[in-house]
Amino acid sequence: MRPIYAVWEITRRCDLACQHCGTRAGHARSDELDTEECLDLVAQMAELGIKEVTLIGGEAYLRPDWLEIVAAVRRHGMDCTMTTGGRGMTRERAAGAAEAGLTSVAVSIDGMEAAHDRQRALDGSFRAALRALENLRAAGIAVSVNTQINAWSWRELPELLEVLIEQRAHAWQLQLTVPMGRAADRPEILLQPYQLLEVFPLLARLQPRAEAHGVRVFAGNNVGYFGPYEELLRQRLPGQHMGSCGAGKSVLGLEANGTVKGCPSLPTAEWSGGSVRQNPLLAIWERATPLRYTRDRTPNELWGYCRQCYYAAECMSGCTWMAHAVFGKPGNNPYCHHRALEMQRAGLRERVVLREPAPGTAFDHGVFELISEPFDAPLPTARAI
Repeated sequence: MRPIYAVWEITRRCDLACQHCGTRAGHARSDELDTEECLDLVAQMAELGIKEVTLIGGEAYLRPDWLEIVAAVRRHGMDCTMTTGGRGMTRERAAGAAEAGLTSVAVSIDGMEAAHDRQRALDGSFRAALRALENLRAAGIAVSVNTQINAWSWRELPELLEVLIEQRAHAWQLQLTVPMGRAADRPEILLQPYQLLEVFPLLARLQPRAEAHGVRVFAGNNVGYFGPYEELLRQRLPGQHMGSCGAGKSVLGLEANGTVKGCPSLPTAEWSGGSVRQNPLLAIWERATPLRYTRDRTPNELWGYCRQCYYAAECMSGCTWMAHAVFGKPGNNPYCHHRALEMQRAGLRERVVLREPAPGTAFDHGVFELISEPFDAPLPTARAI
């Protein structure tokens, strides 16, 4: 088994301080790969069989040699895409990216102006993101949008879709905000598991309009699973439904200092397979236990509700990142539409309450308690949640 898709954090330096950032990005790492090491890593990715490399940060364009990296990825026959907050995506940067061969850029927009600026902790960041889309299109680069679904943004998704249509985005990737990094410090930003009962029907209503205007909707790996809208939201996947977590199977994550993980979002301490400074990428991919986790595990490693679920063997508790960030270990994921529906049928709902705060480091998380209660029980105040 070889990966086909790599997400590569080429620097942790960032010009935003987003309140849901899992890496708590801002300053560059002290030990980031130099240009020669990056170019060697590009060659190793091509040899491994990677088809597409997405550059992320921090903010990728803040690395001085980012265009050299883009050009190298393209020379090795791989598509090169990028995800950006867009604050500094000027016309000049966009033109340089087009010349280097950047294939497509996803600009992160999380709700309408007030909600987006609140999450990005910067007034004007919403308008900057729109300018980034315009500058990229003017340079001839295809644009898409990534959106966090959370308590501050989800009700604005219909309005946001109209912005995407106006901006001629070719795709819209949606994912639930995960309680990692700064988001672990703000549990009020999170959706509660039972709120998926409202969110999924909304996504299903928006999908036909989006597709009719050329905006392909992609449900992120933590948006699931096996509910009544799977076929609609995952129509481009084999079987038209979500499988188990792709970390370490089809997906590879790389940090700016050469650390290799099965998914770029997973906590480094628990999920690092090693560094390309010590071992070749191929050897890490084939031998490192953390990268082999999703390849080698069985349903016996699941726990809680997911252990007895009808879809256990197929789903394997969905997104490893979400489950680990909530409970400190994988194998049980309350953020599941099928699960929320089954709980509702039993007259119950689930919600998560922070019990152990995050320590304040990159890729950190707290530990949440899962509460199961009568569906119609009075909800605590926002502060208590």
